[in-house]
Amino acid sequence: MYRFGYIVVSVAVAVLSVSAAEAQTAKSLFLKSDGKQVTKIFSESGDEYSTVGHHGPAVENAYMALRIYFNDSGAIDVYSKTGRGMELEKFGWYPSEQEQESLGLGCDEYKVGNTVGLGGIALWDGEKEVRLTATEGRMAQVGDTRKGCFAEIISYGVPYKGDMVDIRVRVDVTYKTRNAKVTAEELSGKKVQFLTGVNYHEGFSVNSGEEYIWVWGVHPADVSASPCPVGAGMFFRKSAFGAPEKTDDMVRIISRPASKVTTEIVSASTKEAELNSPGRFKAYMTK
Repeated sequence: MYRFGYIVVSVAVAVLSVSAAEAQTAKSLFLKSDGKQVTKIFSESGDEYSTVGHHGPAVENAYMALRIYFNDSGAIDVYSKTGRGMELEKFGWYPSEQEQESLGLGCDEYKVGNTVGLGGIALWDGEKEVRLTATEGRMAQVGDTRKGCFAEIISYGVPYKGDMVDIRVRVDVTYKTRNAKVTAEELSGKKVQFLTGVNYHEGFSVNSGEEYIWVWGVHPADVSASPCPVGAGMFFRKSAFGAPEKTDDMVRIISRPASKVTTEIVSASTKEAELNSPGRFKAYMTK
């Protein structure tokens, strides 16, 4: 069904839950206009950042929620949690301060800015970053897997080095780990160079090694009235990427030419019970 230049493909999906003894996962995708959970939304314009709930498809595990922006940025953003319950479908990305205090809900503590955020995806043409400009439309999808759920964005007709490529950015969460898996893929098998990494702000601790990146600090106040320190990290294979490079606002890695790459991302904050300090987060990232 067409609605103002986009197509809603499927409605009324259930959020996955598992035994209370285990970590849980959930997914969420809906239009702000009606709030109904759906499995797919296609946009001819490629930009439904303002019309889709939490600005794009989202997934959640017991430790964090992640959304992929429904625009050219390819950015992945983080919702920091304090408890292990599922929050996205009922409370959205922006619970009130009262809900945070009385119900122990998380908050949007992470600021992506002009970067790809935590593990988001752009391309690299050998000299500069290439955003995922979708000239033939963009598809957002969510769904369940055997061990969790996923959210993804497919950008069709992205101009790249004199050619057109179709790029999928997918985030998978499972009930077995706090890490999320990010997969970037050129759908026809063409080899490209993917750019990803972890963003940071002034005053952060910034660290990287052969196969990890982690940062810790307070993001500039945005939605949260009293932002707290947040950790963000990435695991990657050195066989697939070059060495980490520190820029003014992120630690980035650029892949060797490939049609598909994967990384793992993780986030934590001082409000949670486990990785609630830079020392604990460092130990987790470097173990």
